[in-house]
Amino acid sequence: MDMSWFQRSSIIRSISVPGNFLALDLGAESGRAIVGTLDNGVLNLTETHRFLNNPIMASDGLHWDVNSLWNEIQIGIRKSAAQFQLSSLALDAWGVDFALLDHQGELLENPFHYRDSRTDGMLDIAISRISRKQVFDQTGNQFLQINTLFQLLALAENQPALLKKAATFLTIPDLFNYWLTGAKVCEFTNATTTQCFDPIKRDWAKPLLETLHIPTRMFPQIVEPGNNLGNMVSELTVQVGVDKLPVIAPACHDTGSAVVAVPADNRDFVWLSSGTWSIMGIETDSPCLDQKALDFNFTNEGGVFGTWRLSKNIMGLWLIQECKREWGVSYDEIAQLASEAQPFIAVIDPDDDIFLRSGGMINRIQKYCEQKQQNVPNTIGEISRVIFESLSLKYRFILDRLEQLTNKKLSPIHIIGGGTQNRLLNQFTADSTNRKVISGPVEATAIGNILMQAITLGQIVDMPDARAIVRNSFQPGYFQPNHSNDWDEAYKKLLRLGNYE
Repeated sequence: MDMSWFQRSSIIRSISVPGNFLALDLGAESGRAIVGTLDNGVLNLTETHRFLNNPIMASDGLHWDVNSLWNEIQIGIRKSAAQFQLSSLALDAWGVDFALLDHQGELLENPFHYRDSRTDGMLDIAISRISRKQVFDQTGNQFLQINTLFQLLALAENQPALLKKAATFLTIPDLFNYWLTGAKVCEFTNATTTQCFDPIKRDWAKPLLETLHIPTRMFPQIVEPGNNLGNMVSELTVQVGVDKLPVIAPACHDTGSAVVAVPADNRDFVWLSSGTWSIMGIETDSPCLDQKALDFNFTNEGGVFGTWRLSKNIMGLWLIQECKREWGVSYDEIAQLASEAQPFIAVIDPDDDIFLRSGGMINRIQKYCEQKQQNVPNTIGEISRVIFESLSLKYRFILDRLEQLTNKKLSPIHIIGGGTQNRLLNQFTADSTNRKVISGPVEATAIGNILMQAITLGQIVDMPDARAIVRNSFQPGYFQPNHSNDWDEAYKKLLRLGNYE
């Protein structure tokens, strides 16, 4: 009997021999090592190591501390190997940022942070040389000044000698995979975040890169998610206490791995990865490169097993993280005070450029409200509630655009990632969008990473089985909408503030 993709997803066909899979999950705020034990269709997680990811401000700008991260990765492997007989490991990380290697395979410089100001004005320079439509036709990516394309353009404009020395370009997870295995390759899902990749040719967008005087010789082979990169290099196995451990490329882009772990049982669902960035989208069979997608500034990023993610980046909980640094209080206290604060004091557009940089976020939010002639929030509860309400309103905006692109009513909304722990924001999302919200799993990225390892090594069969395992292993949260006219009025205000009308 012929069964659809999602009908088959209720059948779990994992083999009975337990496997222990190590996920190294690097986020913009923190990293973690999590071992997933898969046994008879149930996945159990054990966190073995967690660490902060603190950027470095140097004389030339904001950088990632990749040497510190590399040390933490080794600690995570060592701790995990001490507790489990590991079947394999896989690493995922954020998109956009990259490293450049010389001909000896050594770093030319510490990789820059995407929030560094060197990309200021680069988008305008690029568009003066090649139209937005031409760029979109060749890449299908959302236009953001943090994108790899504009970071590379900044080098071409201001540090051409550095680019001339570069022999190999690797995204951040590819860099660590190179140090783990010696393989100088770029994994597909993370390559698609760079705005340097052609989704139709499934190769680097060389004509675009050449137009912007970015050397194409340094871009390596692209490998598919689920590729076995080989065993860990011998000199490292001694240090971390393992032997011949396979290193798998999962979906190396953290969002790509997270979407693998969406416990969906229908096709027309929306996924919302909630963390430092909020990323909201749908799963598609092919990239959407039509004019409306360009007008809406959506992005097409690669998924696993031939899928694509049509989505939009939103500033996300970055705003709360920055305010929390200034307040010195816990996330639980922030959520509690926000729940008690007056609703709809003001509305902000989370994606306004004023909120991109680090530092002084409280003042920036208050200044934005004052400049837009709104009430100015002052207390922790008021400011936090404005952020949470505004994020949920922006989710409604993206949902509306997704439905216009697909001509479908999309439901439910699956929220995954660390932001799922914010029950207030989950409820606001249901209320604002007037859609059912299903939250969880929290560690979606690590889970998706682990499931891709299990598929690669034959422990489970395919994506339908992977999602059935997620539903079988983790208890979701459910949030029913309590929509009101107040949300509609606040939404109209967001449209005016962002000039979206």
